[in-house]
Amino acid sequence: MQYLFMYVIIINGYGFWQMRQDKKRAQSRQWRYSEKRLWLVALAFGAMGSWIGMRHYRHKTKHVLFKFGMPLLAGIEMGGLIYLVFRDVVNVI
Repeated sequence: MQYLFMYVIIINGYGFWQMRQDKKRAQSRQWRYSEKRLWLVALAFGAMGSWIGMRHYRHKTKHVLFKFGMPLLAGIEMGGLIYLVFRDVVNVI
């Protein structure tokens, strides 16, 4: 279970960083990450970090799919993690 949490922390940190990098590259008109790549990281349990990065850097906030899809996916992922934690806690008792 601890490896799962380490993975989730790392992938969310990467999602946050990726939004920062994409925003900086957009401002300087450089090559950017594809939306497919941004979603791939989010789908790999990095949605919370990506969503926080979106809000913090004000990046992709006008895109409807990102505006509503990212928080929805983050909620689903966090709900799944909470379920896994409490399932193990209940099994211990």
